[in-house]
Amino acid sequence: MEQLIASFPKNKFEEVRVAIKEFKGYDLLDIRVYAATKDGEEKVPTGKGISVNVSHFAELKQAFLAAEKVLKENNLLHE
Repeated sequence: MEQLIASFPKNKFEEVRVAIKEFKGYDLLDIRVYAATKDGEEKVPTGKGISVNVSHFAELKQAFLAAEKVLKENNLLHE
Protein backbone atom coordinates (compact mmCIF):
# COMPACT_ATOMS: atom_id res chain seq x y z
CA MET A 1 0.00 0.00 0.00
CA GLU A 2 1.19 3.49 -0.79
CA GLN A 3 -1.01 6.45 -0.04
CA LEU A 4 -0.17 10.12 0.31
CA ILE A 5 -2.00 11.54 3.32
CA ALA A 6 -0.82 15.16 3.35
CA SER A 7 1.84 17.52 2.08
CA PHE A 8 2.76 21.06 3.02
CA PRO A 9 5.59 23.46 2.17
CA LYS A 10 8.65 23.43 4.40
CA ASN A 11 10.29 26.33 2.58
CA LYS A 12 10.66 27.70 -0.96
CA PHE A 13 12.39 24.56 -2.27
CA GLU A 14 11.15 21.72 -0.03
CA GLU A 15 7.92 20.17 1.16
CA VAL A 16 6.98 17.69 3.86
CA ARG A 17 4.92 14.67 2.86
CA VAL A 18 3.08 12.29 5.16
CA ALA A 19 2.31 8.92 3.60
CA ILE A 20 1.53 5.31 4.37
CA LYS A 21 4.03 3.02 2.66
CA GLU A 22 4.96 -0.63 2.58
CA PHE A 23 8.64 -1.59 2.77
CA LYS A 24 9.95 -5.15 2.96
CA GLY A 25 6.56 -6.37 4.13
CA TYR A 26 6.12 -3.69 6.82
CA ASP A 27 3.46 -0.99 6.79
CA LEU A 28 5.06 2.34 7.67
CA LEU A 29 4.00 5.88 8.40
CA ASP A 30 6.53 7.97 6.48
CA ILE A 31 7.10 11.66 7.25
CA ARG A 32 9.71 12.90 4.80
CA VAL A 33 11.17 16.04 3.24
CA TYR A 34 10.99 16.19 -0.54
CA ALA A 35 13.28 18.58 -2.41
CA ALA A 36 13.04 20.09 -5.87
CA THR A 37 15.35 18.66 -8.51
CA LYS A 38 17.78 20.98 -10.29
CA ASP A 39 15.35 21.49 -13.17
CA GLY A 40 12.57 22.13 -10.65
CA GLU A 41 10.19 19.83 -12.51
CA GLU A 42 9.61 17.42 -9.65
CA LYS A 43 10.36 16.81 -5.99
CA VAL A 44 12.29 13.77 -4.82
CA PRO A 45 12.55 12.21 -1.35
CA THR A 46 15.54 13.12 0.78
CA GLY A 47 17.14 11.28 3.68
CA LYS A 48 15.53 13.80 6.01
CA GLY A 49 12.55 12.12 7.56
CA ILE A 50 11.28 9.27 9.64
CA SER A 51 9.49 6.02 8.91
CA VAL A 52 7.66 4.42 11.81
CA ASN A 53 5.92 1.07 11.83
CA VAL A 54 2.17 1.73 11.91
CA SER A 55 1.99 -0.36 15.09
CA HIS A 56 3.60 2.66 16.84
CA PHE A 57 1.03 5.15 15.55
CA ALA A 58 -0.72 5.53 18.93
CA GLU A 59 2.56 6.46 20.63
CA LEU A 60 3.47 8.90 17.86
CA LYS A 61 0.02 10.49 18.10
CA GLN A 62 0.41 10.91 21.88
CA ALA A 63 3.83 12.52 21.35
CA PHE A 64 2.33 15.03 18.90
CA LEU A 65 -0.54 15.79 21.26
CA ALA A 66 1.96 16.39 24.09
CA ALA A 67 4.00 18.65 21.80
CA GLU A 68 0.84 20.57 20.89
CA LYS A 69 0.08 21.13 24.57
CA VAL A 70 3.58 22.47 25.28
CA LEU A 71 3.50 24.70 22.19
CA LYS A 72 0.17 26.19 23.30
CA GLU A 73 1.37 26.68 26.88
CA ASN A 74 4.36 28.62 25.55
CA ASN A 75 2.35 30.63 23.02
CA LEU A 76 4.27 29.09 20.14
CA LEU A 77 1.24 27.72 18.33
CA HIS A 78 -1.10 30.17 16.68
CA GLU A 79 -4.34 28.70 15.40
